[in-house]
Amino acid sequence: MHRFIPSTEEDKREMLKTIGAENIEALFVDIPKEVRLEGDLDLEMSKSELEVSRIMHETLGKNRSTNDLVCFLGAGAYDHYVPSVVNHLSSRQEFATAYTPYQPEISQGTLQVIFEFQTMIAELTGMEVANASMYDGPTACAEAAAMAIASGKKKNKIVVSETVHPEVINVLKTYMRYSGAELVIAPMKDGETDYEALAGIVDDGTAGVLVQNPNFFGVIEDVKRSVDIAHDKKALAINYVDPIALSVLEAPGKLGFDIVVGDGQGLGNDLHFGGPYVGFFASSQKLVRKMPGRICGESVDSKGRRAFVLTLQAREQHIRRYKANSNICSNQGLIALRATIYMSTMGKQGMQEVAKQCLAKSHYAAKKLTESGKYKLAFDKPFFKEFALVGERSAQDVNAKLLENNILGGYDLGDLGVENGALLCFTEKRTKAEIDQLASVLEVL
Repeated sequence: MHRFIPSTEEDKREMLKTIGAENIEALFVDIPKEVRLEGDLDLEMSKSELEVSRIMHETLGKNRSTNDLVCFLGAGAYDHYVPSVVNHLSSRQEFATAYTPYQPEISQGTLQVIFEFQTMIAELTGMEVANASMYDGPTACAEAAAMAIASGKKKNKIVVSETVHPEVINVLKTYMRYSGAELVIAPMKDGETDYEALAGIVDDGTAGVLVQNPNFFGVIEDVKRSVDIAHDKKALAINYVDPIALSVLEAPGKLGFDIVVGDGQGLGNDLHFGGPYVGFFASSQKLVRKMPGRICGESVDSKGRRAFVLTLQAREQHIRRYKANSNICSNQGLIALRATIYMSTMGKQGMQEVAKQCLAKSHYAAKKLTESGKYKLAFDKPFFKEFALVGERSAQDVNAKLLENNILGGYDLGDLGVENGALLCFTEKRTKAEIDQLASVLEVL
């Protein structure tokens, strides 16, 4: 019997005969009659492949993606260009079917990809070591907080800036709630962290201090101040970053951060309607024994040839229960592979070009959208590829009108205290004509 073809009536009769059952109902005689289903399930009749294909395409056609709309929405998931080579290489069967490399002798290709991913993330962040097992940016951030607490010698307080992505903060709240840790939100001021307030909140019981750069509102912060505040109280400094921005901003490692985390969605991965994505996690060498997930290392085999293995993952680690590091088995290998191909293909200059285009186009847009005086920037701060725009009408009304013109508008900031504010994003994919069209539609609202 082929595994993809249902059993025929003859197959069923033969199997029932072999086990000595008169019919299929006889297989369920041990289940009390009062809880047994009487009759058939109320299901539609089976359909042919042609019919199923038609239904699927009709259903998919109800979605409107970035192929149909001009996207100015960011807020953590970005419409960056994905070079065709990423799809071609990542779809090779030895990558697409790979799971976790338990046996290094037959997983050298996958292990090398992980090793290269770690190496490039370490170089991009300016950190000494990186892993390759994070599900996404928010959970990587939560793992960073957990690692800070585990390294904090009875410290159980995490301080996070209000300018960190609200979804990241929500994930942190969930993780901290069930670990018995204390999570304190440091307020923002004029679109960036209120560093004076932050200094007053961080104390001797603080294990880690978390800031984002560029922050959720797109503002580029002077995050070095958070490093000094954290280290003054012997707490770990954690930075949540956009990897594309790191092509032009100072590496967090050079600023003194102990842990750097983020989401690799923008590195060769489409929006995918929200996932899957891949988080990255990098730290200083002194914290490597506390790092969650797995790390791939380079070694040599019995003949002295270059080889790759999983390292620093002693078997006894996984039976230490609550004292163990997080054992994240199912890494986002395929998404990390795409990020590795992207970074390898783009190289330093290519990634810098992407970042520079984001920077230039967002600043052109800010000037274009505010020149009439009808709209203004919510915060007069330096920004990278996103900024908060404020007008006379609610973001919900504005976005509805933009959608009528096949434009996907910005993130509604109303719930975050920015009245009539929307967070607009401008990646390298956006053209001058598209930005001018956005300005034209907004002007007649």
